[in-house]
Amino acid sequence: MKEKKRIPVDGEPVQWNSPFAALKNLQLPPASPRDKTEGPAMTSTGPAKNRGRVDIIRQTAHRGGKTVTVVTGFVGIGQAEKEQLAKDMQKACGVGGTVKEGRIEIQGDRRDDVARILTKAGFRPVFAGG
Repeated sequence: MKEKKRIPVDGEPVQWNSPFAALKNLQLPPASPRDKTEGPAMTSTGPAKNRGRVDIIRQTAHRGGKTVTVVTGFVGIGQAEKEQLAKDMQKACGVGGTVKEGRIEIQGDRRDDVARILTKAGFRPVFAGG
């Protein structure tokens, strides 16, 4: 049976061996200058290629007959980014809008304009509903 190693709690120094100590002896090539300025290899200057599917819905129900474009299905983005996307959509469409309960609502039937903005931001917009 494998013996469990316990960390002392009485202030005694802990013997710790780094798992990366063996890498110190390897002859690795030096990092290129490009790697140092760009940061992680996954970072790119453009938007992410696929940030997930979002649904674009046109609704009129419970809105006094007014048409509203609703964007739902965001995964992995925060409230601040949704508000910034809504602001960009409002500016591009020349209409009002809001962020409610994790959805972006834009006044009027602006599905094509909204889809263009979402595609530019790296999302995959899908027209859903009526």
